[in-house]
Amino acid sequence: MKIKSIDVYQVDLPVKGGVYRLSGGREYTAYDATIVRITTDTGLEGWGESTPFGSTYIAAYAGGTRAGIDLLAPALIGMDPRQHDRIWDRMRDTLKGNRDSRAALDIACWDIAAKAAGLPLCDMLGGRTPGAIPVISSIGGDTPEKMHEKVANHRAQGFLGHSIKIGASETEGGPMLDAERIQACLADRQPGEWFLADANNGLSPEHALRMLSLLPAGLDFVLEAPCASWRETQSLRQRCTVPLLLDELIQSEADLMQAIAQDTCDGVGLKVSKQGGITPMIRQRTIAASAGLVMSVQDTVGSEISFAAILHIAQSTPRNLLRCALDPRSMVTLSTADFDAPIVNGGAEAPDALGLGISPKLEILGEPIATYGA
Repeated sequence: MKIKSIDVYQVDLPVKGGVYRLSGGREYTAYDATIVRITTDTGLEGWGESTPFGSTYIAAYAGGTRAGIDLLAPALIGMDPRQHDRIWDRMRDTLKGNRDSRAALDIACWDIAAKAAGLPLCDMLGGRTPGAIPVISSIGGDTPEKMHEKVANHRAQGFLGHSIKIGASETEGGPMLDAERIQACLADRQPGEWFLADANNGLSPEHALRMLSLLPAGLDFVLEAPCASWRETQSLRQRCTVPLLLDELIQSEADLMQAIAQDTCDGVGLKVSKQGGITPMIRQRTIAASAGLVMSVQDTVGSEISFAAILHIAQSTPRNLLRCALDPRSMVTLSTADFDAPIVNGGAEAPDALGLGISPKLEILGEPIATYGA
């Protein structure tokens, strides 16, 4: 089996609720998605998506994603999409870094491989763990009252996890506002719920320590991605009173090994496009599991195609270390594919359909903006 052609599509995904806010004054009204279709000489097709979280989350942005694919795609024509490590080696040797560009292509190759094997993707990634995967909401920064309302709305939809964004500037209210946000969101915490207070690398150690000192004892939450550098994070780690989970600082296997060696965190947020696709996700999942780190399986943002990859990875992740999976469908208003994975009683389960189990909506995707190969 050989890769015959690669099509690239661009789609804007409007933010549900109009605007989404992160620390540092970052705001989003839409996300720029890149979707690829790989076609083989046997007629099998595979789909993948990479939707960076704007241009200030990590060193990635949508225009760069597509520019990277422009270099990577021609190098993959004629290769066997089932040889995942060789595909990854070719992409690494063709373009350094740019994991967001590699991700969509890598996902599409895994989709083909699972279809060729006659299996759902999760069965190619270690085997299905039984039952639904708990899903996590993503609550953008806002007033404590509005964030509390958003948590309640997601709880009513069945979400068992909640990622609440913090990182208010001093003029906005600083550590006091962030502490109020956390207290408001946890005010009605239900048994079995899991909360992340996610700063997206937007806090100094001083801000984080002031915020933690303002919180009452007994609040059950995890602090995610507090600081922008390893030094700041390690400094906070020595004085932090709550569990730490790292996200943006961990992109490669080497990053994860550094966090383990220095005992910098208690868990890791693995995001498909940030890590570079499914191939590095399963490598890093194994490393994290070996160190006893808990994991959330997510992506920066995306549509049904992104969620399908997330859910299949989560479905095959050891349950004792898996906390939640992100459902990016809840963050956007546009649907790019049919994917039969409803949220029921707090979770979603990967379907038994072959591969990713998606049916792309070609009328939404439109015509390819670029085609490589035959």
